Amino acid sequence: MLAMNFRGPFRIRADKNSPTPEIEHPEDAIVKVIRSCICGSDLHLYHGLVPDTRVGSTFGHEFIGEVVETGSAVEKLKVGDRVMVPFNIACGKCAFCKQELYGQCHEANPQSTAAGGIFGYSHTAGGYNGGQAEYVRVPYADVGPTLIPDWMDPDDAVLLTDVVPTGYQAAEMGGIQEGDTVVIFGAGPIGIMAAKCSWLFGAGRVILIDKLDYRLEFARDYAQCEAYNFKELEDPVVFIKKITDSLGADVCIDAVGAEASGDKMNSLLGRKMLLQGGSTTALHWAINSVKKGGIVSVVGVYGPTDALVPIGNVVNKGITIRASQTSVKRLMPRLIDHVKSGVLNPKEIITHRIPLEEVAEGYHIFSAKLDNCIKPVLIPPTVSS
Repeated sequence: MLAMNFRGPFRIRADKNSPTPEIEHPEDAIVKVIRSCICGSDLHLYHGLVPDTRVGSTFGHEFIGEVVETGSAVEKLKVGDRVMVPFNIACGKCAFCKQELYGQCHEANPQSTAAGGIFGYSHTAGGYNGGQAEYVRVPYADVGPTLIPDWMDPDDAVLLTDVVPTGYQAAEMGGIQEGDTVVIFGAGPIGIMAAKCSWLFGAGRVILIDKLDYRLEFARDYAQCEAYNFKELEDPVVFIKKITDSLGADVCIDAVGAEASGDKMNSLLGRKMLLQGGSTTALHWAINSVKKGGIVSVVGVYGPTDALVPIGNVVNKGITIRASQTSVKRLMPRLIDHVKSGVLNPKEIITHRIPLEEVAEGYHIFSAKLDNCIKPVLIPPTVSS
């Protein structure tokens, strides 16, 4: 089959001879991919920042498809079902799944105590191949996959596997109260969706900080928020204090993670020398910009190693930090309703539809921020629409 193939940092190819996945466990299903996405988190892999990302891996944790085979123990799915597959791989039975913490499943990634199972996200997340391919094996098929409603556009459906729930949970973890000022660092797809969803929780003011004007312009239009380029600000933290009566934001969201720019030391240690789990610049800004007693919500991805965090400021300001991989399955019913009612319109953030055969070029466009790319979707050759 055709699949994306990782050959090392900044080296991607479309491999026409990748092995087609097979049923390995009675609870598995094989899904024929209809849509998959390239995520900003995939760029961390592409840039060589995630440990144990092995040559030959297939990335892709955002995908939808059609069930073409099921294991003998699968009861809820049948051949022909079209499904949205959450990026979390979750057993549904462990202590954490029972708390609806599907991103922290204890069985999907048994060799790790700090990460759950994720499709296509290195061996630190279980070593599963992802959905940037024509077919993918889906473990625990009765747990994660959700049927795509007949009325739903596939472009909306694929964004419900990660982007929409992650942006929504970023806002949810912020504990936003009526009238709150919310500041989001990072105007990628997750940050833009977090801005959009912040209004649903009653925010009175939503502010996005990024360095790319085309993303900021897109965010202003899509999420109806304020948006500022930090390269035009002498100090983003001082700027936020000035526009919030010197108090700071009620809620700050780190939607950037390991590849944040804006601070030379963090970039050197976290992005160049790889001495910490990524550059923590956005997290520093969030901690220092939030008000005393405020909440910092973290959905940006960092590596599972040490990182420089201003913990003294956290303690002295009485800040609450909430962070998690998104529990997609928990949020899916609510988000389906929001799409149906028109409250959320996910597909509008898609700017590029790229044939799977051209996946290498897709990564280059997204990584280099070319052609005003916000969100790229990959279309396998077997899909006609």
